[in-house]
Amino acid sequence: MSPIQQHILELRKQLNEHNYNYYVLNRPTISDRDFDFLMKELEQLEQLYPEFDDPMSPTHRVGSDINKSFTQVEHIHPMLSLGNSYSVAEVEDFIRKAKAGLTGQTMEIVGELKFDGTSISLIYEHGRLLRAVTRGDGVRGDDVTANVKTIRSIPLQLAGSDYPDAFEIRGEVLLPWEAFNRLNEQREKDGEALFANPRNAAAGTLKLQNSAEVARRGLDAYLYHIIGDNLPSDTHWGNLQAARSWGFKISNDIRILNSIEEVDDFINYWDEQRKQLPVATDGLVFKVNNLNQQLNLGFTSKFPRWAIAFKFKAEQALTRLVSVSFQVGRTGVVTPVANLDTVPLSGTMVSRATLHNEDFVRSLDLHLGDMVYVEKGGEIIPKITGVELERRTPESVPVSFVTHCPECGAELVRDEGEAAWVCPNKSGCEPQLIGKIEHFAGRKMMNIDSIGGETAQLLFKSGLVRNIADLYSLTREQILSLDRFAERSAQRLLQGIEQSKKVPFERVVFALSIPFVGETVAKKIARAAGDIDRLMGMTIDDLTSIDDIGPRIAESVVGFFADEENRRIVERLKSAGLQMAIERKAASSEILAGKSIIISGTFDYHSRDEYKAIIEQNGGKNVSSISKNTDYVLAGHNMGPAKLEKATSLGITILSEEDFLSLIGSAPSSAGEQAEQSASAGKPEDAENPIMPDLFSMLD
Repeated sequence: MSPIQQHILELRKQLNEHNYNYYVLNRPTISDRDFDFLMKELEQLEQLYPEFDDPMSPTHRVGSDINKSFTQVEHIHPMLSLGNSYSVAEVEDFIRKAKAGLTGQTMEIVGELKFDGTSISLIYEHGRLLRAVTRGDGVRGDDVTANVKTIRSIPLQLAGSDYPDAFEIRGEVLLPWEAFNRLNEQREKDGEALFANPRNAAAGTLKLQNSAEVARRGLDAYLYHIIGDNLPSDTHWGNLQAARSWGFKISNDIRILNSIEEVDDFINYWDEQRKQLPVATDGLVFKVNNLNQQLNLGFTSKFPRWAIAFKFKAEQALTRLVSVSFQVGRTGVVTPVANLDTVPLSGTMVSRATLHNEDFVRSLDLHLGDMVYVEKGGEIIPKITGVELERRTPESVPVSFVTHCPECGAELVRDEGEAAWVCPNKSGCEPQLIGKIEHFAGRKMMNIDSIGGETAQLLFKSGLVRNIADLYSLTREQILSLDRFAERSAQRLLQGIEQSKKVPFERVVFALSIPFVGETVAKKIARAAGDIDRLMGMTIDDLTSIDDIGPRIAESVVGFFADEENRRIVERLKSAGLQMAIERKAASSEILAGKSIIISGTFDYHSRDEYKAIIEQNGGKNVSSISKNTDYVLAGHNMGPAKLEKATSLGITILSEEDFLSLIGSAPSSAGEQAEQSASAGKPEDAENPIMPDLFSMLD
C-alpha cells in the first residue's frame, strides 16, 4: 500500500471517529475548525487520487444534487407493526400473557422510548452499509441509501471487528426539535408550507430526490432492533450494547425491567421527562429480552407477541377563547387565529392557536368566551381540538368569519372547492405586498440576505419599495435615510441586490409569488418554458402538458400573467438585468439532427425536462406520442407497458438512459462531474490549510 493511500485511510478513520463522538456520543474531541481542515484535506486527496476514492468515505455524506427516483426493494424480513396500548392496564395485561406463554420461566422486559420519526431498515455486509430501505408497506420499501448516507449518526463503516458478516438493524430516522424549528423558520421565511411535526418533516426529508438538501436538514437516527445469524448475544439488550460498540446510536434510556411495578415506574417517569428530550417521542416500547423466548412467543397475524407499544396521550390544556383575529398572508389567504387566556402546554406558554379556515371554525361551533381544549402533542403549532360545552354561557356568540379583508377592506373571495377565503386586492393590500417583498428576497429565491421581515416592512412603509421591482431602483442615499441603516449595512444591501441578478431563472420564477407555485413547480415550468416571454404566453393546455402540473396550478400561472401590473413588474425586472431565461449550453453535436424522440419513465442522471433540453441541444426533436415517424424511445424506469408494446410493434429503437448518453457522447452526470472535478483539481495554496505543506512534501 502506498504512503498516500495509507494517509487517506487514516484520515477516514479519524473523521469517522470524530463523527461518532459528535453525532452519537455528543462529546466532540476536536474543534469544528480542525474537523473542517481534516475533511478538506481528505476531499482534496480524493480528487487528486480518484483511484483511492470510496463511496463510504466521510466526504460523501454531503449528498448529491442528482435527481434520482427510488427503487422498491423487498425486505429480507417483513417489517411488522407493534400492537398499541393506551393504558398502563393494557401493558400489564401484555406482560401477564407473555409470562403465561413461557410457562413460569423468568422473564426480563426491556423498556425503550418510542421515537416519533420514520422507520428504516439498514443492511450491513462485511462491516459496511449496503442498503437502507424505508418501511413501505412492510413487505417492500424504497431504497433511500443515498439519503441515509448523509445522516452523520449512521455509520458507513463499522468500528471494531466482532460484528456479524451480514445483518440487518432497524431504527427510526428523526428530525431533532432544534433542526425542525430551524427548518420551519426557513420555510416560513421562504413562503413555504410549514411541517406540522418532526415526524412528517423526517419522512418528507428522507424521500427528497436531492440528497444534498437531505444533508443540509440535519436528520438523526436511533437504532433499536437487530436481525441476523451469529448475533453476539442471545438477548435483545446484549445485542444493542454490542451495536453501540460498533458505532450505532443506541438510546441511553433503555432499561431492563424485572416486574410490573418497574414497568409502571418507567411509564410514569417518561410521561413527564420525555418533554425534555431533544427529539419527539410518542410513547414507549416494551419487549421480552431473551431472543429464544421471543421465538417461543411468536406472532399473531399482525403483531409479535413479545413486544407492545404504549402510546402517550397528547397533552391538552383547557383555557378560554378570548377573541379571534384574522391574518392576511403573502398570497392573500385569510387565516383565523384564536387568542386565548395564556396557559402552559408542553413546556411553553400558549396564548394563540391556529383555526385553519372557516370550515374548521364551523366544525367546532366555536363561540367567543368558550372554554376550549388546546393540544400540542407532536404539533409545533397549538390547535384547538374541542369545546367544553357545559361551560358555555348563554350570552356567548358564535365566531363569525370576516367577509372583508381586515387589512384593506376588500371583499373576500372563495374559489369553488377551496377552503380558504382570499383577499383579491393583490396590488393594494399591505401585508400581501410586504410578504411578497420578503419572499422575493428569501434564501431559496433571490437570496438578498439583508432583507428580512422587518426590513421589508421598513422599505415598504417608507414608500421606497412598493413592489419587488422597486428594489432595483434603490440608491445609497435612499437607504441611508432609513432608520437602522448606516454606510456598511446600506452597502451590503446594495451588493445583495446586485448579486441577485445572477440568480438562475428557475429561482426568479419561484420568487415572483405566483399562487400554488412552490420551489419544485417553479423549476418544472421554468425549464419547460425556457424563458419568461414564453412562460407569460403559455396557455393552460401548454402548462398541463408539463409533468406534475395540474389545472389548478396552470390556471394560477395564466391568471398571474394576465394581470397587467404583474406583467409591468416582470418587464422592469427584465430591464434591471435579472436572469429571465434558462441557461442553455451550446449544442454539443448535431448527432440527433432530424431525429424524433419520445421520453418515457423516470431517470437516474437527469430529469425528464433536462433530457428534453439535451435532445434539443443535440439537434433532436421532442415528441409526445409514439408513431411510425418516431426514431427513438428514451426509456427510463417504470416505462408504461402500452408505450413499450407499441414501440416494439413499430420497430422503434428503445434506448436506455446509458445508451442515450453514450449515443450523444456524454458520460452519466455523476461520473462526468467527478471527472471534471478531478481534472480541474490542483494543489491548494499552502496558506489556506496548515496541514497541506507536510502532505505535499510526502506526495512529492
